[in-house]
Amino acid sequence: MGRKIFRTGNSAVVSLPPEVLEATGLELGDEVTVTVDAERTHIVLIPTTLPGVRPGFLDQVDQFIERYQPALETLAEE
Repeated sequence: MGRKIFRTGNSAVVSLPPEVLEATGLELGDEVTVTVDAERTHIVLIPTTLPGVRPGFLDQVDQFIERYQPALETLAEE
């Protein structure tokens, strides 16, 4: 599955085919961390969120924990 690197603005871009997105659970708008495996000269994309979990949901979880932290700590002690 060959892909070309092309320029968009000041960035170099590689498009991902739909089957790669489906196999990895990634969707348009997802964030990934790009790293390099220099030993094998591979580019590695690592999702910054869990597949299928939207970043907005994680923000809601953080707000819930902050709001109810005392109650959650009490429950954890029991």
